[in-house]
Amino acid sequence: MREFTDGSTAIVRGALDAGCDFFAGYPITPASPILMMMMRELPPRGGIAIQGEDEIASIGMCIGAVMGGARAMTATSGPGISLYSENIGLAIMGEVPLVIVDVQRLGPATGGATTVGQGDVQFVRWATGGGYPIIALAPSSVPECYQLTLEAFRLAERFRCPVFLMTDKELNMTATTVDLEDYERARLGAGVGREKEPERSAEEPFEPYRYDPPEAVPPLVPYGDEHIVRFTGSTHDQRAFITKDPETVGRLNRHLRAKIDDNLEEIESVTADLEPGAETLWLSFGSTAGAMREAVGEARAKGRKVSALTVQSLWPVPENSIRAALETVSRIVVAELNHGQYRREIERLVASREWGCTVEGLHRVDGELIAPEQFLERLS
Repeated sequence: MREFTDGSTAIVRGALDAGCDFFAGYPITPASPILMMMMRELPPRGGIAIQGEDEIASIGMCIGAVMGGARAMTATSGPGISLYSENIGLAIMGEVPLVIVDVQRLGPATGGATTVGQGDVQFVRWATGGGYPIIALAPSSVPECYQLTLEAFRLAERFRCPVFLMTDKELNMTATTVDLEDYERARLGAGVGREKEPERSAEEPFEPYRYDPPEAVPPLVPYGDEHIVRFTGSTHDQRAFITKDPETVGRLNRHLRAKIDDNLEEIESVTADLEPGAETLWLSFGSTAGAMREAVGEARAKGRKVSALTVQSLWPVPENSIRAALETVSRIVVAELNHGQYRREIERLVASREWGCTVEGLHRVDGELIAPEQFLERLS
């Protein structure tokens, strides 16, 4: 069976199937459909959906709800991420599992509020102070909107951190025909659960923010447990008591990095379509990858060789998969709806190679999508 639907609907379905029971957001194009659908769908299921007085309040409500035991999501666009910034840092320091949907639009400020863009790629990576790693996923189709929403909730719980789901105006607001079996396949592999704090003896200390070893991530212990749960945005020990002890401070900050950077293989996600003998690799993400897939089919139908790589896990950069793809080609074209933000990451990886490989950008910043023909023009 098939249906005519869009990415916003798929994200809401994914959130509900992941057990999301709290949503707060502020209207902003093109993310508003998610807010409206969550306000319609959550209350009948016993959940809570709130239109906050602004973006700052909305993400603050989500952090509070998670610490009260809820599974929370919020959705906004670039200007909203600007206002989320301080609380994103709080969620990182407080190790709060939270899904943040960024439906990207064109330009800074109000920019092209109703036009497509992919200009928040580096923004979400460095949106808050400290430079600590974040996780960001980028669906490239409506079924992937559903599947990666489930994955975003899984990763948020697994690593106790905010996880970004980066879509764009066209993916979220343009309806397309989808095979419902794709949803079923994704649901079967979901496995979104929240672990409980393991049993411990009376002599063992209650440490809900354990970071020994640094890459370990203890389950979230919400308020209301038999123990007092503390929460702070300051550097703290494993019980959340504020400290300036250099050894403890160093261990905490190494943990915030290591729990993501030392688990790259678990987070990394790409779709590789590599053709033996191809000299050119097209790389893209989000809605731009849809045009890339169509161009691959057209090129091969004409007997031309080309490889393609669709990146689902933008951050951390899936370096292992990209390096493996680079081994097979001498030229890579990075297609994105910005001035070349992800191309910088590819240039960094290529610079570490011992042999040459040219990196080119295919960009568009006029509010229109990159067409399959533009990929084909760059195949010579």
